Amino acid sequence: ILVDDNSPDHAWQRIEEISRIHPHVRGLRLARNFGQHAAISAGLAHATGSRMIVMDCDLQDIPEEIPKLLAGLTGDVEVVLGQRVDRQDSWLKRTGSMMFYKALGWLTDTKYDHTTANFGAYSRKVVDTLNCMPESDRFLPLLVRWTGFKTVKVAVSHGLRIEGRSSYSLGKLLQMAMRIALSFSDKPLRMVMLAALCIAAVAAAIAVFSVYRYSSGDIRVAGFTSIIASIWLVGSIVMACIGVLGLYLGRVHGEAKKRPQFLIWQDTRKWQQ
Repeated sequence: ILVDDNSPDHAWQRIEEISRIHPHVRGLRLARNFGQHAAISAGLAHATGSRMIVMDCDLQDIPEEIPKLLAGLTGDVEVVLGQRVDRQDSWLKRTGSMMFYKALGWLTDTKYDHTTANFGAYSRKVVDTLNCMPESDRFLPLLVRWTGFKTVKVAVSHGLRIEGRSSYSLGKLLQMAMRIALSFSDKPLRMVMLAALCIAAVAAAIAVFSVYRYSSGDIRVAGFTSIIASIWLVGSIVMACIGVLGLYLGRVHGEAKKRPQFLIWQDTRKWQQ
């Protein structure tokens, strides 16, 4: 299954050509650019095999490594991830990826190996479980990790990017880490509460100091102490409440729409049949 996330180049025309020559190849074209992980979800939703391979189309994930991944799906192993031991990316790309996974791990209280990504073999049981998850905000590695199925890593080669460049800049990676954290973890909420408590502690200290200065005669303006203390205390409480409500409302608003994770615009299977 080749999924075109409505790319601006001529990818879909090429997919149609391949599908005509090789009837076992199915092409899916999304109605718009829904994002990498929504495109992966579209492919998995239409996959019918007992074992599935997920890989990017830039051929940095080398197809010759697929048998090695499939060989790992034995016994109770349900997921085999390709571990890129020698990444053929620029220093900036490797650093950005490492920072992304470190930020994501810290925000979600989990540990991630930045040498692994989506390239891997997944059993039918895992794919069926992923397809049942209704979250609109998708991130395959975290969803797979949440399932708890036994996962192993296999060292694989990593190829050079032949053409084009990644659309994931450092800023986009960090924004995605925060967005994923808001969908999968409550740590940002706890961080807001912690910040509010710290501000409240500072406010209490300032209030005590202001009372001391007032009692010693350094402050002669009536009401100064109570105004300063109340502003800091009320401000910290308001900030905490707005932060908590805003984050929760953002998540609830997104999920309450119940919009589909992706929309299929064109499917080569329709004219292949």
